[in-house]
Amino acid sequence: MDRPTDAHVRPSGVIALLTDFGSSDYFVASMKGVILGLFPSAVIVDLTHEVPPFNVQRGAFILWKAYKWFPKGTVFVGVVDPGVGSSRKGLLVVGRNYYFVGPDNGLLSAAAREDGVELTVDLSVLAGGASVSSTFHGRDVFAPAAAMVARGDDPSSLGPPAEISVALEMGYASLEGELLRCRIVYVDRFGNAFTSLTHDPPWPLGRTLSVELGSGPGPARRVIGTYVRTYSDVEPGGVAVLMNSEGHLELAIRGGSFASTYSASEGTDVLISPL
Repeated sequence: MDRPTDAHVRPSGVIALLTDFGSSDYFVASMKGVILGLFPSAVIVDLTHEVPPFNVQRGAFILWKAYKWFPKGTVFVGVVDPGVGSSRKGLLVVGRNYYFVGPDNGLLSAAAREDGVELTVDLSVLAGGASVSSTFHGRDVFAPAAAMVARGDDPSSLGPPAEISVALEMGYASLEGELLRCRIVYVDRFGNAFTSLTHDPPWPLGRTLSVELGSGPGPARRVIGTYVRTYSDVEPGGVAVLMNSEGHLELAIRGGSFASTYSASEGTDVLISPL
């Protein structure tokens, strides 16, 4: 078989899947079956299949935060694809350290951009095959492409060169002195709200803060919190504002759900100022 050139990272044999398919249907299993049929020794890892249906932004954020913890040469397959069967392209992106396969709808953009794009391939030749379904490119296009790359096929053999045409932004953040304007970009299962600030704010630890939440469901809300190092630095039920393990400024309630308590959702604007 063809092997990738020395210019590209060597595939590790690991294929990681991210979809909005859930776990009750057979869709993920079908993708895994196709992969194993082409590359029986593949190591398949489930990133998550619980992306909310059609939520490309959330899927892109999860992929962006997870990919770098995998062995170099991992092939990531992302399928959150409300435009399946339309004119949107399917892509294989070869990064400096990883491979990314999925629709050209922004899903791959943040992770691929951070890794560094070396080559992008249009998978339309695979998508145009006679046996390809117009509604299940995850099984018929992206899974085969991932298996071929993971087993060592030359990425350039899968299609002509292309470019990522849809790039998602992960939110804005601006500091005016000690006043921070940002946005909630992710809410985890504990109800902790990740904001779009990705560097240390100017406040000293222990500073009391006013947190105003707006442009989300319900009226604007004002919350009083404390800038701390970790959750246990506030009393149970208290609001903690802290830098989390992913390098994002986070809003949390010790022992509770910030998102549920304050109706804070992804996309909510946040204004934080010291008191």
